[in-house]
Amino acid sequence: MFVAASTECWPDLEFQESIEVLSDLEFTAVEIAIHESGMLKPSSILEDLDRGIQLLRHTHRLEISGYSLELDSTGDQHYEDFKQFCRVAKATKVVNITVPSGEHGTPFNEEVERLQKLVEIGETEGVRVAVRSQLGCLSDDPDTLMVLCNNVDGLGITLDPSVYICGNSKGKSLDKILKFVCNVHLRDSRPDAFQVSVGQGEVDYAKIVTQLERDKYDRALTVHMVPQDNLDHRVELRKLRRLLETLM
Repeated sequence: MFVAASTECWPDLEFQESIEVLSDLEFTAVEIAIHESGMLKPSSILEDLDRGIQLLRHTHRLEISGYSLELDSTGDQHYEDFKQFCRVAKATKVVNITVPSGEHGTPFNEEVERLQKLVEIGETEGVRVAVRSQLGCLSDDPDTLMVLCNNVDGLGITLDPSVYICGNSKGKSLDKILKFVCNVHLRDSRPDAFQVSVGQGEVDYAKIVTQLERDKYDRALTVHMVPQDNLDHRVELRKLRRLLETLM
């Protein structure tokens, strides 16, 4: 296991600026968010793949632990765009791509079909596709996540423990889904607050690391925190990085 940080930790910075700040904070790996709603947009990379690949390679020697990808395209174009990003991942030597989960109300069979197509595309380029734990989505219930993974051969999970502290699945065991985990997003949380100062919430980092070690997990523990007005964001990021490093 190793500690990484998401570029979503600095949502208001341009891509290169966020990389520089994370490097200054002594992170050695980064998960790059490529979201149409963010600073680094899928559409801009798709316009010129060669230029996009060169941009993504300029990470100040930070290892790219994975991509978080959110596409606005739909239908056949969605899968074609995803195929192009799998090629980008291969060219930049990235194995993991995290994708969003379907929202509540999405027909289960429809979600299975969507994820199966993404996994099949990913496998042709040597990419592991992981669905993200998200509040308000099918993935906010570990039982549903387990059924999804059992129905979509090869699907992984980007585990976010905060979702199972703040959502309706509080108290449910995560043991049954740990074998599918290929990425982890971490911050500190309470039932009434998705993000609080590190050490003020209920996330048991030591227990999570121990559980993951039992399932032979050897990928990233990704710090995934957004700035808060009443906290020094650099201090919070450094605090969680150091805490996680002491557990490994």
